[in-house]
Amino acid sequence: MTASDRPSSVSNARLAVDIGGTFTDVAIEATTGEDQVQRWTVKVLTTPHAPELGVLEGVKAVLARAGMQASDITLLIHGTTLATNALIERKGAPTALITTEGFRDVLALGNESRYDQYDLNIELPQPLVPRRWRLPVAERLDNTGQVLVPLDEDAVRGWVPFLKSEGIESLAIGFIHGFVNPVHERRAAEIIRAEWPELPISLSSEVSPEMREWERFSTTVANAYVQPLMASYLARLEAGLRGGGMTCPLFLMLSGGGLTTIETASRFPIRLVESGPAGGAIFSAHVAKQRGWSKVLSFDMGGTTAKVCLIDDFAPQASRTFEVARVGRFRKGSGLPLRIPVIEMVEIGAGGGSLAHLDSMGRIQVGPESAGADPGPACYGRGGTKPAVTDANLTLGRYDAAAFAGGNFPLKTAPAEAALVEHVGKGLGLEAGMAALGVVEMVDENMANAARVHAIESAKSYEGRAIIAFGGGGPVHGYRVAEKIGVKKLLVPSGAGVGSAIGFLRAPVGYEVVKSLYTRFASFDVASVNTLLAAMSAEAMTVVAEGSFGAPTVEHRIGYMRYVGQGHEIAVALPVRPLLEADIAEIRAAYDAEYTRFYDRPVPGSDVEVLSFAVTVATVVDAVQAAAEVANAAPPQPIRAQQVRDTATGVVATWQVYDRTQMAPGAEVPGPCIIAEDETSTLVGPGWTCRMDGLGYLELTRGES
Repeated sequence: MTASDRPSSVSNARLAVDIGGTFTDVAIEATTGEDQVQRWTVKVLTTPHAPELGVLEGVKAVLARAGMQASDITLLIHGTTLATNALIERKGAPTALITTEGFRDVLALGNESRYDQYDLNIELPQPLVPRRWRLPVAERLDNTGQVLVPLDEDAVRGWVPFLKSEGIESLAIGFIHGFVNPVHERRAAEIIRAEWPELPISLSSEVSPEMREWERFSTTVANAYVQPLMASYLARLEAGLRGGGMTCPLFLMLSGGGLTTIETASRFPIRLVESGPAGGAIFSAHVAKQRGWSKVLSFDMGGTTAKVCLIDDFAPQASRTFEVARVGRFRKGSGLPLRIPVIEMVEIGAGGGSLAHLDSMGRIQVGPESAGADPGPACYGRGGTKPAVTDANLTLGRYDAAAFAGGNFPLKTAPAEAALVEHVGKGLGLEAGMAALGVVEMVDENMANAARVHAIESAKSYEGRAIIAFGGGGPVHGYRVAEKIGVKKLLVPSGAGVGSAIGFLRAPVGYEVVKSLYTRFASFDVASVNTLLAAMSAEAMTVVAEGSFGAPTVEHRIGYMRYVGQGHEIAVALPVRPLLEADIAEIRAAYDAEYTRFYDRPVPGSDVEVLSFAVTVATVVDAVQAAAEVANAAPPQPIRAQQVRDTATGVVATWQVYDRTQMAPGAEVPGPCIIAEDETSTLVGPGWTCRMDGLGYLELTRGES
């Protein structure tokens, strides 16, 4: 839509920005004078050296497309993988850790588990803080928070000259049992700030106030490691937006699916590590609710990674543990542990920019290395010489080189084919087309395998599920991934190419507080638990109130429990009110039922212990309008035809290409064909049928053949 198409009356104009490894997606939704919601979207290349420049470029472009001024925007929501990339690439600030004497090596020792029991040369993730910068001081609390050894304040003060001489730019403080009583951590921070006021300090009692010192210290160190980078970036971004006339509130997407203020995000940037993918999961959950589909798989494939997330009863799976920077590809336990609220998903290096090569055994491997935005895939013509998934899709005929990204970003076929032959085809004796087939089939299998593992680890299956595909690559690869995991229904929503950004606009303003308080059901202290939950609720409400502007809120409470002697907890919902003695039996029964769902049967006679509690407060999400049934409509006329090589058979055939904007609700076209739009293309494979529903979404159904 051009500026001249802009409605004369626009209200509630909200803008969302999602920075990916390759593209920065920007979307505006606004209510017109006719009470209709309209959307304008833009994709621009990410600017890795200064991400705010890509954001500002995208915002300027989408405002021009909508015919709006910056002052027309009432709310801006932003998500980014900047914190994640800094951890993976080890590009954070030089960080030190002050900890309890005798525990400086916790970061290196971990919990002494091995993600591969039989690898004698196993590689473990290196701590973000080298031993030289892990600084011990005398102090000790017991498990109830009572002081056993007073804090040696002179020792804390004495480390300041060393920190300055080493060029430290950020500090983490984590003491044993600091999550029970933060008195020593807070006093140590006061001493350091008195000597060095400008040094950023992260306290474990604020960042991750839970038991298990390795995970707590690791999370706190990671927060300190990315804090200077993120705080500086957010400050530059806010200044740039304000300088461009943006006066509205600015919010950041959290990994757990809520929104928070820039101030909170700058203090706890570790909660932003999965903010972009979280928006995609929320987008899928919203679409699933519109269609009334209670069991779906969210499939988000962008330029650098692919993300899969199971959604049941219109809500993504949630977790409070996450690993980043794994040294063993797809191997749980091989990364740095983070204990933060996250939407649970599997993320792999399989995007449009993922690079293909042959390994030492002559097998095609794709990712996790990515061409990114600079120089990008070979077909971008920006200096890239290695073949990426986008090069393979172009060579297979899945993209029209001249019409890519709506014609704003034409691709070059010759460099793509040359890169495929040089790095894949030569070693296997294949021409460019078959090399491209191998690359695409490999990346599809990688994504399908990730989806299988995710379902198994979640004790779920794909029977009766549908896939919601989005991102620039999701609609391109969706039907083939569906075939591989046995799913027969696929949905591509409108705006799929910028799905995560649209998901930001569906997210509530919310915040989760997690704290540890050990108790057993046999000796459950109702008064202590109620006191803790009330304090957590007040803390979460204070954060949410900064951005809710008086909107109604809803609260959820969870206890993390396990049978005594076990090593892992299960989440059980708690009543949102002061607990009564009579509630204990009901909570125990709920735990037994949830344990049985995971492990087939409970453990009669065993007591249950509660390790931690979580309280989430969030604004109430607007009701979703369900999709209306529509009558059949005449199919559109194809706008062109392309020669496409089928990745299942290798056969080259003519595929019709349709313009999505010319499909009416109820229109149906048979596969194989391509439904083209500006931000992406939907491939309808052989044996599939595509129909547009009443919401303008493309529903693909696979026939029995």
